[in-house]
Order: sequence, then structure tokens, then C-alpha cells
Amino acid sequence: MRRRPQRQRSAQARDSRADDHEVAHLYLLHGVLLLNYTGTCLPLEIPVQVVPPYVATVARGGLSHAGALVRAHVPASGRVIVLTSPRVRGLWGKTLDASLRKDGLDASVLELPDGEEHKNLAELAKLAEAMVAASADREALLLAFGGGVIGDVGGFLASVYMRGVRLLQVPTTLLAMVDSSLGGKTGVNLAAGKNLVGTFYHPRAILADPDVLATLPEREFRSGLAEAIKYGIIGATDLFTFIEQEAAALRACRPEPLEQLIAACLQEKARVVAADERESDLRRVLNFGHTLGHALESATGYTRYLHGEAVAWGMIATTRIAIRIGRLSEAQGTRIVGAILNVCAPLPALVDDAGLLLRHAASDKKTRAGRLHFVLPVAIGRVEIACGIDEAVIAAALQDAAAIAARAPVVR
Repeated sequence: MRRRPQRQRSAQARDSRADDHEVAHLYLLHGVLLLNYTGTCLPLEIPVQVVPPYVATVARGGLSHAGALVRAHVPASGRVIVLTSPRVRGLWGKTLDASLRKDGLDASVLELPDGEEHKNLAELAKLAEAMVAASADREALLLAFGGGVIGDVGGFLASVYMRGVRLLQVPTTLLAMVDSSLGGKTGVNLAAGKNLVGTFYHPRAILADPDVLATLPEREFRSGLAEAIKYGIIGATDLFTFIEQEAAALRACRPEPLEQLIAACLQEKARVVAADERESDLRRVLNFGHTLGHALESATGYTRYLHGEAVAWGMIATTRIAIRIGRLSEAQGTRIVGAILNVCAPLPALVDDAGLLLRHAASDKKTRAGRLHFVLPVAIGRVEIACGIDEAVIAAALQDAAAIAARAPVVR
């Protein structure tokens, strides 16, 4: 694990004097003029227009002020329950605890081990029993403090415990910050597939503090970049260009472009979720790379790939499908694959057994009426949903991806 450079804090003294106009101005730049970064560290607020609406805040150093956010959302009599992993608690638990205590809050802490293998109904039941033991009632607030697994399980737990308690998402991985913390999808895995049991349940707020990424292992950081570049491919061409141009700075975890990246991804996802909250139409585009990505994860027992790594290979293979059926030019496909590898490699070696992956994909939520659905890129910034693709084409695309994998650096 490499510790990334921490941001300069000289602008902190100006934060409290920033007015609403300044914050709004910064927000409007994101997704439109991504390179116009002002050098300040004002919080960036992204409204999520669902029912009820909430705000996702990107704020460097924000974890030290999380107590104020919790205080704003929990009743005076409500218990605060923090769900986190042992690793995150060891790295950042004291910072969160100090912030909560500063606002007069005493939280009970529940732990869930890292890894998709712990994202299951048995662990969910243990956590629910622990909430009972912590005297959590319907006035409780659950704070999900961790990566994607913690956010997914914490969201599901909040949605079903006593038929629903308040939820805050405080993501600590890049993948969770740019993607999984926003949108209300919660769930756990079954042996048959990923996220097959879950709910739609939105948090009351999201707080993403890029400073906590300083302790994120590089492999997990690259995994998050895969989900970030997805947004550039499916609809935000400015974001795709930004990632291409700033790839080296992003991989080095430079604070300014990283903050921009997180806010831009959240803004793009908020736009899609507001238009299609329950994934009946437009929101399905967010599944680009996930049909084969989820199959890779389940086929390898959730132990070989991090989620973003599986999605990266899924996006590469799906790009090759689009090329093979004539929906995407070779030039555009080469640019997409190159951009993915530039920010995500090295990756674990690709499992290219088409029969195995198709069997696992058949039980995925994206299969409808027995037919696999793929989100296909037709140009950078534009995708379409296709079904009924010949299995021979899928197999050939996986062989294309395997050839690409043979030339790419791999995780040892």
C-alpha cells in the first residue's frame, strides 16, 4: 500500500467564509468545464432529485465534520449505529468518532469483514441481531462507513431493520464515492449470483471525503477508476476526455483532479437516477460492463477480482461485442479499451471461458425472459441496450479480450 500525498490545507480558513454563490459556481463547473478548477477546497454539493431528495457532498477534510451531518439527520432520542470494516475502523475510526463526540453523539460500532464473500444473508442477520443488542429502534440512524460492500449491506440493513431506519452513506473507497453510494441500490449476494436479494433505499445524505483515499491500496483505487471511466463512456464525453488527459494525475491521486472526478461522476449518476429511479429504462445504461463483470465475479467465487476489475474486463469484452456486430467503429473501440487499461491496469488475468461465464450471466438480474441484455457502446458518450446477441459472438469477443489481456500487465 502506498500512502498518497495529502492535500494542502491552506484554504481551510476560507471555507467557513465561502458563501452560497461560490459553492454553486463550483458545482456548475463540474461536468461542463471540468478543467476550470479554482484551487479552493470548498465543498461541492450535488443534489439528487428523487423522493425524498438528498444531497451528495464532496468535501476534502469532511470526515472531521461528519458529526454535524449526523446530528442534522438523527432525532435526539435516536441511536447512531456505525457499520464499518475492521480495516477502515483502524485507519479512520478515530477521526469519525472524534467528530461524532464533538457534536454530542455516542455511536455503537458494528463490523463486517472486507470482501464480497461476506456480503450475504447470514452476515446480514448477524448485523440485525447486533442492532437489537445495541438498542436500536425506529429512530435509529445507520451510518455506512466503508467501501461498496459496507454501503450495499448497510443500505439493505437500514431498509429492512424495523421496516426502515435512517441511512447515511460515508464512502471510503473511490468506487463507492463515484458510484455505489448514490442511487439507492442495496443488496447481498447469493450463491447463484451477485446482488440477487436487495432493495431500493436512498440515504438521507452522502459525504465523500477524498482525503481518506490517501490510505486506499492502489489496486482498490484502480478498481474505482474503472467505474469512473464508465460514466465517460456511457454519456459524459467531457468526463471521458478529462480522464484521458488527467490519467497520470488521477493515478497519482492528485487532490484537485480527483475531487473533480468524484463530483463529475456523482453528478452524472444523479442525472440518470433522477430520470429512472427504479431501473426500468434509462438507468440500465449504468450496467455497462456489468453483465460479464458480475459473471466473472460469481464464476470465481468473488475472490479473484475486485468489483471494478471485473467491470473493466466486462467493458472491454462488451466493447469488442459492439465492434463485432458493427455497432462501434474499431477506432472508437480502440480508444475506449486504451483508456480503460490506462487507468485500470494491471488487472487480474481474464477468465475467458465463454460457457462458464454465460452460465453465470444467465442468473444475473440483467437477464430478462431468459435473454441476456448488454449495454453496448455505439460511440464514446453513447450506448444502447441490446439482447439476443449470438453466443458465438460473445465467445469471440471474449477471445478478443483474452488477446488484449495477454498484452496487458496483470496482477500477480
